[in-house]
Amino acid sequence: MPNTHQIVGNGPHKVIALHGWFGHAKGWGPFPQHLNGKDFSYAFMDQRGYGGMKGSGGPYTIEQIAHDALALADSLGWQRFSLMGHSMGGAAIQQVLAAAPERVRSLVALTPVPASGAGLDEQGWQLFTAAGSDPGARRTILDFTSGSRLTGTWLDAMVASTQTHSDDEAVAGYMPSWATANFVDRIQGQKLPVLVVPGEHDPALSEAVCRATWLEHYPQAQLEVMANAGHYPMDETPIILATTVEKFLAGVPA
Repeated sequence: MPNTHQIVGNGPHKVIALHGWFGHAKGWGPFPQHLNGKDFSYAFMDQRGYGGMKGSGGPYTIEQIAHDALALADSLGWQRFSLMGHSMGGAAIQQVLAAAPERVRSLVALTPVPASGAGLDEQGWQLFTAAGSDPGARRTILDFTSGSRLTGTWLDAMVASTQTHSDDEAVAGYMPSWATANFVDRIQGQKLPVLVVPGEHDPALSEAVCRATWLEHYPQAQLEVMANAGHYPMDETPIILATTVEKFLAGVPA
C-alpha cells in the first residue's frame, strides 16, 4: 500500500508534495485551498511516522521518503510528475530526482534543505537533536526559523500539531538524514526546471544559503524570495505562495 496522502485537484500536471520535519500531509496550512485544481493534481504525502503513517516505523531517511514517493506515483499511475518539497522535503525531492531523473518534470523547493545538508553548528545540532522529544525545543526552532516575529498563538498551535501528527522517534530519526545530507554529486548537472523559494525572514535557510547551495547545484534555477515570510510561507503567505508556485509550474514543459 502507498503512504497515506491527500489529493488536491484533478488537472493534467501532476505534483507530489513532500512535507517538512514538523509537517504532515494535511499540515500545509491554508496553502492547499488556494491551488488550481483544474490544471494541476497535487498529492500531499505523509512520510513514515507522520499523519496517517504514525506508528509505521522507519527507516527514517530522506532516501526512504524518495522511495515511498515513487511508490505513491506508481500507485496513482503518474509516470511523470513535478515535485514540491518544504524544508526536509526539499532534500527528499532531490533524492527522488537522483533515483528516477527521467520521471521528474521540475522541482519546487520551499525554504528547502539542499543536497549538501543543513550545515548545523554544534549549538544548532544540540537544539535540533533535543527537538526529537522536547516540545520546547520545537517551539524555539519554529520561532527562530520564522524570524522571531510571529504570535505565540501560532507557535503553540504548530507545536501541538507536530506532537499530535508525528511520532517522536520519527522526528528524531529523520534529523541526521536531512541535516547531514551529502549527495550533490548525484544531482549536479541536471537541466530540469527548478524553483527555489526562501523566506525573507528565515535566518536558517536564507536567500544567501539558497544561492550558495541550490543555485550552485542547479545554475539554471529560478529563485524567488517570499516577502513577509520566514520558514513557513504555507502558513504565513499562502496566497502569494500558491500564485508563485503555479506561475512557475505553468511554464514547465510537458
